[in-house]
Amino acid sequence: MKLYLRPGLLAALIFCYSIAFCFGSERMPVYTLSTGDAVYQQDTSMVIAFTGPRAVLSTSLFSGGYRNDLQAVFNHDMKRATGITAATYLTYLADTARSLGLDPASVSGMGTAASMENVAIRSESYQTLTVTAIATGGVEGNGGRVGDPTSYFMPGQKPAAYKPGTINIMLVIDADLPAGTMARALVTCTEAKTAALQELVAGSRFSTGLATGSGTDQTMIIANPGSELYLEDAGKHSKLGELIGRTVKLAVKEALFKQTGLSPEKQHSVLRRMNRFGVTEDMLYQHYVQGGGIADKARFAAALKQVEREAPLVSYTSLYVHLLDQLQWQLLNNEEVAEAGNALLRLTADAYHVPAPVIAGSDLQGVVQAWTDLVVEIVKNPLDTD
Repeated sequence: MKLYLRPGLLAALIFCYSIAFCFGSERMPVYTLSTGDAVYQQDTSMVIAFTGPRAVLSTSLFSGGYRNDLQAVFNHDMKRATGITAATYLTYLADTARSLGLDPASVSGMGTAASMENVAIRSESYQTLTVTAIATGGVEGNGGRVGDPTSYFMPGQKPAAYKPGTINIMLVIDADLPAGTMARALVTCTEAKTAALQELVAGSRFSTGLATGSGTDQTMIIANPGSELYLEDAGKHSKLGELIGRTVKLAVKEALFKQTGLSPEKQHSVLRRMNRFGVTEDMLYQHYVQGGGIADKARFAAALKQVEREAPLVSYTSLYVHLLDQLQWQLLNNEEVAEAGNALLRLTADAYHVPAPVIAGSDLQGVVQAWTDLVVEIVKNPLDTD
């Protein structure tokens, strides 16, 4: 296996710049796929222009589903759009297609609030197979765990707006795939996206769970019927499935980092690990004041900042949070979590030379409260000695 960068770099550049010349300088060449198709940015859209017949399986409402008659697909940043509703969304995308010089009847498009400048492209090859993932994304404002409680049932009930957060993926497979295999590729692609979020421990904004995606994610699978390579398996046991998983995970992680800075380094934080359980700086400060601490938020925040990324506290917090997850998943019972949680509380308290709280109640709230007490005690210790 080898990393696939940009095949025939000189020819690719000549091809891309010829497109920019023919259609105007506003079309900025970004990448040339192994299929020969050009990826270019135009205004706030990322476009793949097809040079031959392509099979497309898209989750988009705009010319979505399975299509083999499209000439292009696009991913569009809608941040500058105003007044868009469920009733006008498709009209807006059709107008966007026209502004790109494309026939709305022959293209499929996706909307997002992510910037096209933050696109991530990852491509890998094995023998004659090449897979390329093109992703934009944000998950911190709109991330959710599948099965989270919702209020939306019919279009008229949909909230006017969520905080921005959408992971859009265009996955190009340079092989001929039957429709069923394209559907399996969509499943593998989605698993890869979720694995990327799991490896970043990204939290849901609508529950205490880990995010499996955002509430508005969209995906396009693009295959090449003209390829001599015919594949019928896109699952995890196949080389195609492996390449899908690798490219999508890498592209999603890179896109999230570019868009919001989400990364392992950013997640090395007590606040970020505990946020999905309601533990925030404001909450800790209120708890500190209620416990008799001096009401000086700036001073408290500075002390919290000093310790909340320290290795011992983050390491023990990550283990403690996993206990909370296993309690919710019913992999450990209340008594087991309380026993292990108290052991972690003592270890952490000893590392910071403070008294160790004891879990008062073995339900989720009681376990979270004990860790909150400990963090406040750790922050309070240097404040009391100043």
